[in-house]
Amino acid sequence: MRDSKDSEDIYTDFKQQVNMTAGEIEKWLKTDESKSVGQDSGDGESIGHKSGEHIIEILRKKKAELTAADEAHMHKVHSYISRHLKQGPHHQEDIENSRWRYSLMNWGHDPLKNKKE
Repeated sequence: MRDSKDSEDIYTDFKQQVNMTAGEIEKWLKTDESKSVGQDSGDGESIGHKSGEHIIEILRKKKAELTAADEAHMHKVHSYISRHLKQGPHHQEDIENSRWRYSLMNWGHDPLKNKKE
């Protein structure tokens, strides 16, 4: 990972927003709910699902092992989560089973996680 202020900011933002562990994401990505949301990347797997797999790889690396591609993906994850959180679900009463939440979870963020703990 490049040693610059921007790199540090991206890493910090990523670690703050990705509130699921690698194991939690891995388990989530195997569910039908995970596979039911997101835009197809062209091969039958959603962009968010592929992102989740890359997030797992990033979370399992030491900070010093992160590559420029990892850093670029962390920035993409931060941008997606920030944007998606502002959109919110259409019906506040069923956030737990919403496509909005499922999509965020594919990107490593469970909006209910902080409320449960």
